[in-house]
Amino acid sequence: MSTIKRVAILGSTGSIGTQTLEVLSQHPDKFQAEVLTAQNNQDLLIKQALLFKPNVVVIGNEDLYQEVKESLSAYPIKVYTGQQALADVVQMDTVDIVLTALVGYAGLIPTLKAIEAGKPIALANKETMVVAGDLVTRMASKNAVNIYPVDSEHSAIFQCLVGEFHNPIEKIILTASGGPFRGKDSAYLSKVTKAQALKHPNWDMGAKITIDSASLMNKGLEVIEAKWLFGLDIDQIEVIVHPQSIIHSLVQFEDGSIKAQLGLPDMRIPIQFALSYPERVKSNFPRFDFMDYPNLQFEKPDMETFKNLGLAFDALKKGGNTACALNAANEIAVAAFLQDRIKFLEMSKLIEQSIEKIGFIESPGLDDLIQTDKETRILSERIISRS
Repeated sequence: MSTIKRVAILGSTGSIGTQTLEVLSQHPDKFQAEVLTAQNNQDLLIKQALLFKPNVVVIGNEDLYQEVKESLSAYPIKVYTGQQALADVVQMDTVDIVLTALVGYAGLIPTLKAIEAGKPIALANKETMVVAGDLVTRMASKNAVNIYPVDSEHSAIFQCLVGEFHNPIEKIILTASGGPFRGKDSAYLSKVTKAQALKHPNWDMGAKITIDSASLMNKGLEVIEAKWLFGLDIDQIEVIVHPQSIIHSLVQFEDGSIKAQLGLPDMRIPIQFALSYPERVKSNFPRFDFMDYPNLQFEKPDMETFKNLGLAFDALKKGGNTACALNAANEIAVAAFLQDRIKFLEMSKLIEQSIEKIGFIESPGLDDLIQTDKETRILSERIISRS
């Protein structure tokens, strides 16, 4: 491995990807962008490539390949296109670590391919663990691959566990901001618009994750991810609402002690920690001041109104391919809501109906999960069209 860590950023034009490049730009002596990828945002991908001069760029949408290739033709930058290229570039010898910032199910196959090649993973794609947590963790163990969480909550847990890996966890406590609709009832939620749902009070995220946060599905997906990342039982995972998003999550040990990781809501901190671990690299990010937050609040999540969190716990409890179906139905539901095809509360109904109708597989392999994802998406679309 070279002195400078060469990073493949899958999804470089998204929220996490652009912030990752900010981290890299602050530490050119430590990190280098080796691979940049995007699905459709060719304009930003071209700008990033011209600025960071990666070895390779991949544009997922094959219709945009010629434009990207011609724009970068004057530079020694290789340009590829398509899903197979995405799976291939993560296995290159020149890649030292793969940061998966793709949105949704799309992150699964490239992450598995990177693990097969023995590449450490900085994981910002929680859906990979939701869909195939058992498969991913077994493959990572087999290939001696470390998975460093980038989600602020899972990074917080990971940071709390540094130096504590030999001490049994009693439980973890995932914090949730509550999103833009914290405290609202079903009558209110029945009338909310996508514009309202896209206004997160604390975090600047992409549209899909922001809607998931508003419905508490994001926290549900994080519950499932935490189970696989940290080897926990369902009764060891608790969720509390913490509106200020200062405490990013907590770990309670068997002696009753609790460790928490605190900081301003800034994704660059967990991104940098995942890339630099075990070193903590100096940054110029804004610092937290207790005097700015004299009161930190905590509440129980309202799982009666926000049913998605309960659906995620149920999927985790049932096991098998259920979480895969949950994720697929949710991706269809969010897309439909953003397209004004269904209302906010109808997302939960769609997810629940889809899970109920999909055949249960107790010990699914990769092919089973791919099929479950495909069938659930078709079913969910059919339910929408009939409503």
